[in-house]
Amino acid sequence: MTPEVLPDALMRLTGVSRSYGSGEAMVWALRDVSLSIHAGDFVSIVGPSGSGKSTMLGLLGCLDAPTSGSITVGGVEVTGLADTARTRVRGQSIGFVFQQFHLIPHLDALGNVETALLYRDLKPGERRDRAMDSLERVGLGHRSDHRPVQLSGGEQQRVALARALVTQPKILLADEPTGALDTRNAANVMEIFTSLQSSERAVVIVTHDPSIANSAARKVSMLDGRVVSDELLS
Repeated sequence: MTPEVLPDALMRLTGVSRSYGSGEAMVWALRDVSLSIHAGDFVSIVGPSGSGKSTMLGLLGCLDAPTSGSITVGGVEVTGLADTARTRVRGQSIGFVFQQFHLIPHLDALGNVETALLYRDLKPGERRDRAMDSLERVGLGHRSDHRPVQLSGGEQQRVALARALVTQPKILLADEPTGALDTRNAANVMEIFTSLQSSERAVVIVTHDPSIANSAARKVSMLDGRVVSDELLS
């Protein structure tokens, strides 16, 4: 079943292609991909190595621009925007969680979450309150004064998730968020992701793990730079 394309999509890719190199050395990472992400979606993106998942994630996150096609975020066309303007859209609408946690070693959990708010027009006390609220949401308020080296892998991933959530993004993107975790911690992190699905937010997870992929409500499968299926699982 192909999900209906709705006019209120948070993000839409239309006929998007991405190539690297030129001439005989040109490689097509994505070919003519169209995809809509709606508020309330919980989407997994799957496919073998080289299928285009990482390129897709970079385009969804406004980290890269397509070679051709159109990308809109919240109805705003971002395809032709300069890097600074695209960065602004990304900061306003999108949160990221990566397999590698990218935490700052010398900062405690609270400080790491606060870094996402440094360029917002907030007073220091407001930043700390919002960062603490975000840590509480992922069950780590009691570990707010611990540095990354003092936290388990699962706890570090939850700090990274709190950092992504503290900006209140409309779209949460995760790249193999359980790839570095054991089974128990992976399950805990996925419970949090599931709880984040709301009528106002979309959650998109790139994963190679079938059990993680099938825990989403919608699964997009990729092969050779194309979307080969887009199915509702529940």
